[in-house]
Order: sequence, then structure tokens, then C-alpha cells
Amino acid sequence: MKVIFSSFVEDFLYDLVEILYEKNYFGFYDDADSYISGLVHDIISSISNKLKKPAPTYFNRYGKNMSYAVFKKNDNTQWYVFFNCDDNIYYIRYIGNKHTCAQYLD
Repeated sequence: MKVIFSSFVEDFLYDLVEILYEKNYFGFYDDADSYISGLVHDIISSISNKLKKPAPTYFNRYGKNMSYAVFKKNDNTQWYVFFNCDDNIYYIRYIGNKHTCAQYLD
């Protein structure tokens, strides 16, 4: 299995570390960075075992015929990871949470 993150997702995750720290979700920059590193590790290590659902057409702006899986990081936060998979290669195209995309999911 191989996991590839699109440049869009890589930029998002890099910016997310800054946002989480600046908005005081984490008191230390290193904690925000560790949180995102943990999310990336969870995606890489377990996406192949997650329950996958077809992504609604709203998300076609990020890629066609995608699936998504849910990654729960704590009691308050779930991350939705949208991807294409072919020959056991997962191409991550979009990541969102309940604030950014849950309203578009079934």
C-alpha cells in the first residue's frame, strides 16, 4: 500500500498547523505540529482498513469518483479524508472536518 498526498492537501496541512496554533487550539506550536503529524500518520497507517464511503458529488471539485473515510482524533474532532484508490495506491485529494464539510455528507 502507498499513500500520496496531493500538493493541495500538503499545503492545507502545513497551513493548518499555523492556524491551530494561532487560534489557540494548542498552546505550543510543537503540539499543533504533533497533532497534524499524528493525523498524517493515522491516514498512512490505517486508511486501507477504514470503512470507505462514496464521496458526494459536491466534492468532485477535488477529484472524480472519490471515496472518503473518517478519522476521529478526539471527542470533538473528526477528519474526513477524500481519496481515490487504484492498485492499492491511495491518492489523498481533500481533508476536512465537521466545520468544513460535514454538512455535505449523508
